[in-house]
Amino acid sequence: MAKTFILKIYRGEPKRQYWEEFELELKPSINVISALMEIQMNPINRKGEKVTPVNWEQGCLEEVCGSCSMLINGRPSQACTAIIEPILKKTGSSVITLAPFTKFPLVRDLVVNRTKMFEDLKRTKSWISADGSFTHGFGPKISQAKQETMYTLSTCMTCGCCSEACPQVNQNSKFIGPSPISQVRLFNLNPSGKMEQSKRLHTLMEEGGISECGNSQNCVQVCPKEIPLTESIAVTGREVSKQALKDIFNISDRD
Repeated sequence: MAKTFILKIYRGEPKRQYWEEFELELKPSINVISALMEIQMNPINRKGEKVTPVNWEQGCLEEVCGSCSMLINGRPSQACTAIIEPILKKTGSSVITLAPFTKFPLVRDLVVNRTKMFEDLKRTKSWISADGSFTHGFGPKISQAKQETMYTLSTCMTCGCCSEACPQVNQNSKFIGPSPISQVRLFNLNPSGKMEQSKRLHTLMEEGGISECGNSQNCVQVCPKEIPLTESIAVTGREVSKQALKDIFNISDRD
């Protein structure tokens, strides 16, 4: 007899959420996304009722796009790399719970609206402005150490796991969250991006900025890409302090 497992999914719409269970065959290397696809093809719950298929998001299926973020057994995770069998062995249970993130507006089932994260990236000018200088040949050299740091920071998927785990990100706070702060560090390290460094740092001085970080360090524990978020917050915090002193004494970056 084939082994089975149970997906217990917190689904529904805002203010109308409920738990629903599905029993599935435990196939080799099956992950959470594959399990959800099985339900999509045959949406029969454990009661034997035919129900509407579960809604979720997916994209790259290789932990790059960040769209399949959800709570797996209560932990912010990427569903595409969550393999069922190791999870069952770790918990010693045949049940895996899936739920939508709680720090973002619920759309339906496991789908949430992460627009705020992308708006925060706009606020912090998380890009390199193209001013035509790229046509003048190669730019300044970047040390190998700095390149490695920048690469690590650039792997951020804007998946929302860090914000979901952060106690400072809640309905009563305007805290911008760990990811945009880390992206400020990334683009300020770039020689071209450094030209807009003060603008990014001033954004982090505003309400909801870096001063509202409570240093719980939850973010770095759940980041799927293992980005050193707490290090980024510390480094960027020092840069914000330096910028504040420059403002007080009216010192420009050219001085």
